[in-house]
Amino acid sequence: MPNYMDPRERIAAPDLQQFPRIRFITTVDFPPFSFLDQTSRLSGFHIDLARAICAELGVLSKCQIQALPWSELPGALQSGQAEAIISGLAMTPESRSEYRFTRAYMTLPARFVAQNELSGRDRTAQTLTDERVGVMAGTAHEAMLRAWFPDLRPVTFSRQEWMFDALKSGSVAAIFGDGLQLSFWLASQSAEACCGFLDGPYVSQAHLGEGLAIAVRPRNARLAVAFDHALAALNRNGRFAELYLRWFPNGLF
Repeated sequence: MPNYMDPRERIAAPDLQQFPRIRFITTVDFPPFSFLDQTSRLSGFHIDLARAICAELGVLSKCQIQALPWSELPGALQSGQAEAIISGLAMTPESRSEYRFTRAYMTLPARFVAQNELSGRDRTAQTLTDERVGVMAGTAHEAMLRAWFPDLRPVTFSRQEWMFDALKSGSVAAIFGDGLQLSFWLASQSAEACCGFLDGPYVSQAHLGEGLAIAVRPRNARLAVAFDHALAALNRNGRFAELYLRWFPNGLF
């Protein structure tokens, strides 16, 4: 279970009396982070995390969560229709000039997946030297694979199902990609219990970004600090781990 907060650090909780409402906005097309369940109810890790943050800060009665199309999130925040975006907005030099971000609460690592006889914690990527390794063409994971593992032989695919079929048939020794997507594929029926993670996880800010964080308007720095206080507390008291295990039962790390 990853922990992105120093358990010894104590972040003071600012007074949030000035906020009559704390509205988080997100999308409905980012499972398992945010989506509509079978009853059309907004669900997901981000939804539960937003509520846990509000509960930790003692402002649950002020807390609201609204889903909007991705393209409408920035405008809703800047116009004051919402106080925070919790939807995987990338932290880049450009976005940092427009938003104030909390500390990262999760990263999405890259992982290798191999057939069961090769996978396991006692195996490493060196096992794959000179082997063919599948990866999605034109992705950050392809660039990372080539940069980090020059002794491997990348085989690019334009469709994910073709890459998975190649792994199951043995035409590639392993595949390399997003740990989140791979974890859900490994648990699916289509994987046929063929495979498992090999080595890793691998995290690279240069290729995969700085991780997931909550964005607020720059003038709402007080709110960002309050969220950091809550995230640190949730890591210390085990609540964050409970949410992580609920929504990512197969693990990313």
